[in-house]
Amino acid sequence: MKAAVILFPGSNREGDAARALKQATGRQPDIVWHADHDLPTGTDLVVLPGGFSYGDYLRCGAIAGRAPIMDAVRKHASRGGYVLGICNGFQILCESGLLPGVLMRNANLHFVCKMQHLKVERAAAPFTSAYRSGEVIKVCIAHGEGNYEADDATIETIEKDGRVAFRYCDENGALGGGANPNGSRNDIAGIYSERFNVLGLMPHPENLIDPMVGGVDGRGMFASLAAAAG
Repeated sequence: MKAAVILFPGSNREGDAARALKQATGRQPDIVWHADHDLPTGTDLVVLPGGFSYGDYLRCGAIAGRAPIMDAVRKHASRGGYVLGICNGFQILCESGLLPGVLMRNANLHFVCKMQHLKVERAAAPFTSAYRSGEVIKVCIAHGEGNYEADDATIETIEKDGRVAFRYCDENGALGGGANPNGSRNDIAGIYSERFNVLGLMPHPENLIDPMVGGVDGRGMFASLAAAAG
């Protein structure tokens, strides 16, 4: 699998994403600057990493969503190429029109940084084939604007089409209440595009790939992508 990690001013998780990709594929991904106009030839996967692109001025991800490289990312996705947006990357995907909805301020208006359990809603997807549907995994979150919202019709469509990738839950898989760290609608932690080739999620699987830092539950996502891309 040939991967490209997009670097925006204010990104701070590009190294973590690159490390997770190299561990899964044995191949160092390309780091692509936001002002470039093209992806490297043969790119299978584009990753938009976490961080604070453009200092989170305006809406989070709003400026990055209009960066020159995003035209190439949209074309890549339209051809069926894989795109993964993590945390700020999820915000950028929504702001660039690659995913529906918006990420709003957390319900408690506090920045939340902690370990978090997720329920895998759909394992029959290129990003999650190494997991089981209904499996509870433990990764981490670090965001101030992770409260996913969309209009009722969009939420209904996402739910009906099975496009919720992950939901926030407790260690036993129970949803709602204190298990939801930011007030996200329907406990949504990540969603797919209509063709299931674009995934945006707020939690950070790339930080849970080594037992020395608290667990390896994030490995499954990158192993799934490596297998999907052949």
